[in-house]
Amino acid sequence: MTPSPERVLTPGPRAAFGHLRMDGVTRRFGGAVAVDALDLRIEGGEFIALLGPSGCGKSTALNCLAGLLPLSDGSIWVDDERIDGLPPERRGFGMVFQNYALFPHLPVRKNVAFGLSVRRVGKAEIAERVNEALRIVELTDHADKLPGQLSGGQQQRVAIARAIVLRPRLVLMDEPLSNLDAKLRVQMRTEIRRLHQDLGLTTVYVTHDQEEALALADRIVVLRSGRVQQIGTPEEVYTFPATTYVAGFMGYRNLLELPVVGSEGKRITVGDGDLRLTGVPQQEVTGTRAVAAVRPEDFRVATGSAGGSNAANALSVTVDVSEFHGREVAAEGVTDGGTVIHFRLPGRVAPGERVELTVPVERVLVYGSSAGEDSAGEEKT
Repeated sequence: MTPSPERVLTPGPRAAFGHLRMDGVTRRFGGAVAVDALDLRIEGGEFIALLGPSGCGKSTALNCLAGLLPLSDGSIWVDDERIDGLPPERRGFGMVFQNYALFPHLPVRKNVAFGLSVRRVGKAEIAERVNEALRIVELTDHADKLPGQLSGGQQQRVAIARAIVLRPRLVLMDEPLSNLDAKLRVQMRTEIRRLHQDLGLTTVYVTHDQEEALALADRIVVLRSGRVQQIGTPEEVYTFPATTYVAGFMGYRNLLELPVVGSEGKRITVGDGDLRLTGVPQQEVTGTRAVAAVRPEDFRVATGSAGGSNAANALSVTVDVSEFHGREVAAEGVTDGGTVIHFRLPGRVAPGERVELTVPVERVLVYGSSAGEDSAGEEKT
C-alpha cells in the first residue's frame, strides 16, 4: 500500500489535549484485581503500548480508559477535566477492536458513518468526513462493498477509518493485528504508525507482541498481573529491562539462576562448575544467588583466545537442537553441567556438535534472585 497524497484530516475541537492522566486506576472483578493502582501520564501526540501476556490486565486497563468498564478505584483526567464518570460517547475517544466489530450487513461507507449517525451529525458533513476517512485508509474504491467481501487487512482499515472519522482526541486499539497473517501484520503495523504520525493522533495500543510494541510505540508500559513492571522508551525496555520478568518478555531467553561468586566495581560474577559469567548488575544483589540474563543473539563463537573482558564469559556447549532461520541459526545447547543455553549464530551447527561461545560482559545483565518471580516466557501466549 503506497502513501496517499490526500492524507489530511482536519482535527476537530476535541482532537487534541495536553496530557491524559490515570491516577491509581484499579479494576476488580469480585475478589480478583485485574488492574492494580495503575499510574500513567500520556502526553498529547504520544503512542503508548500496553504490553504483556494474556491476563496481565492490559485490555482491562484500555476498557477502563474507554469507559466500557467502571473503575473500582482511582481517577482518569484529560488535562484538568476528570472523565472517569463520563459515558464512553462523551469521552471523545475512538476505538479499534481485536475483531473489528463491523456490521456485516452494512457496506463499508455505512460502517464508517455509523458513529457519526449516532451523534446526529448532519448528512452532508457525514458524507464529507466519511469520504475523507476512506481516502486516508485508501478504501474509496471499496466503499460500497460489504465487510465479507474484503480481505482481513481491508476490514482492519475499515475499523480504523470508523475510529478516525470521529476526529477523536485519543485512539484506543485492542490487539488490532492479532487476526492477520504474519506478512500483513508487518504491513499494517507500518500503516498504523504512519496514520498516527500523519494525523497527529494520540494512541494507546494493547499488544502481547513485544516486536509490535517496539516498532510502534514512543513508550512501552509492561504489565504483569495488573501491575506496572516498567515504563520506558522501546530502547530502554529492550536494552535495560527492570526485572527478570521484563527481561524474559523482551527476549532474554537465558535467565540463569546461579550462585554469586563476587563483585568488583560495577561488575558482578555468578557461576557454578563449568558455567561462570561476569555481567552488569541491574538492581541491588544482596543474596547468595542471582539471575544472569543473556539474549541468544548476544553470544558469539569463540575464535582463538577469548581475551580481554570476555575471558570470564567463555562457555562450551553441546548442540541439542538447531533451527534454520534464514541468515542465522537458532540453537539450543547444553553445558557439561546440564544448563540449557539458547544462542543464535550466523553459521550452521548440527546436533551433537561442540561449540565454544563467549558473550561480552556488558551483554550479561544480573538481577537479584527471587523465588516468586517466574519467567515471562512461561506465561506468554
